[in-house]
Amino acid sequence: MQELKLTPEEKARLVPKLLSYLADELDVDAGQFDAEFLIDFLTREVGGALYNRGVLDAHAALSNHMDAFAEVIYQLEKPVDVRR
Repeated sequence: MQELKLTPEEKARLVPKLLSYLADELDVDAGQFDAEFLIDFLTREVGGALYNRGVLDAHAALSNHMDAFAEVIYQLEKPVDVRR
């Protein structure tokens, strides 16, 4: 699997949220660079686990839809009398 990497735009949207969280919840006054470094760390160290959880959830959702789709196709079958 290739390395998870956020785009600059994604990181720019996350930095203010992280700064707000740190200040409001943890009473930590961090700067822009601190937040960017923390986001890089979390992406590197935690991102893979979160990504894998998303892949598993997507697989489960697809599997459920495929089961439902298979049932719809099964209902399309016509009865056939093979006795002769």
